[in-house]
Amino acid sequence: MIGVAILLVGGGAAWLAPHSAFWLLGAALGFVLFQASFGFAGAFRRLLAEGRGAGLRAQMLLLAVATLLMLPAIEAGSLAGAPVRGFVFPVGVALLAGAFLFGIGMQIGGGCASGTLYTAAGGQGARMWITLASFIAGATLAAWQYEAWADWPGIGAVSLPGALGLWPAVGLSLLAFALVFGASRVIEQARHGAVEPMGWRPRGPFPAILWRGPWPMAWGALGLALLSVATLFLAGRPWAITAAFPLWGSKIVEALGWDDPAFWPFWEDPTRTEALLRPVLADRTTVMDLGLMAGAFLAAALAGRMAGWRWPRAGEAAASVIGGLLLGVGAVLASGCNISAYLGGIASGSLHGWVWIVPALLGNAVGLRLRPLFGLGRA
Repeated sequence: MIGVAILLVGGGAAWLAPHSAFWLLGAALGFVLFQASFGFAGAFRRLLAEGRGAGLRAQMLLLAVATLLMLPAIEAGSLAGAPVRGFVFPVGVALLAGAFLFGIGMQIGGGCASGTLYTAAGGQGARMWITLASFIAGATLAAWQYEAWADWPGIGAVSLPGALGLWPAVGLSLLAFALVFGASRVIEQARHGAVEPMGWRPRGPFPAILWRGPWPMAWGALGLALLSVATLFLAGRPWAITAAFPLWGSKIVEALGWDDPAFWPFWEDPTRTEALLRPVLADRTTVMDLGLMAGAFLAAALAGRMAGWRWPRAGEAAASVIGGLLLGVGAVLASGCNISAYLGGIASGSLHGWVWIVPALLGNAVGLRLRPLFGLGRA
């Protein structure tokens, strides 16, 4: 299995030249995600159901490092001589509704965007493949119905550095991360009498821990932050995942002869048209997503943590279908997911990233209450 995984990662890089750098970058992201078991849905579930905030604190570390390293470069318009831009998207009803739906989908579908990709590829059962297929279907549905929600009211895009200045925006962001970090410790201590460590020291011998895992969450946060900076440098924009999903679905719709997505208003947008007209493997987000899955597969093989193929129960399958559809629709309406909206938006100094997390957490709370309806535990 390890040989197959190494061949997949290496062979994919060779086959996809000149996009091999994006494939390998995606593979590195998948490797880190799997080894650190770094997820957003699980962290929110533990926070809301158990009052445990280690996962949330790891997210604050990720956001702090990414913002400190990325936002000055984005405002300058270049990183090490390469032109870069941020994700600064509108704030409006579509964002609020999309983030809320995405939050529900996270809990009943079993993962967020990055979590769905790395757990599916890491051999964690068939359920996450159903979630992924439904995720793609939901994103395609939202793209098809673009005219129904595109004109919902909003206040437009707001850049915090543009409104406050670069360093005040960075300082306020770091202060907010620190306050959330500290508050989660205080609340967890009061509720449980002890604070679960975020983890800095590995639970195994070094250097074997690097490929066998599991990594401390703090390692995962730092690794993802540095790889996010690398993505900004190579791609010229922050890390994105779900932008590829309506593209994949639209290509499938076109191949099956169901419709011609080129005439959907969603794809007539000049920022998207080129992606639809080119071969799918010319899309950098697609290459990184597939590379992420290859990297997670390699990590699972090296760690010996391939869970095997288990078909989900009827309730689990239904949760994956419904949750995946909500994830897809929500990601398109909100102009992104936990990666491109939450991480990428905040690290870009965009108000929409800060706004996204509020309805997303509310959606997670609703999704948590819905889990027992599908035979899923609340923890």
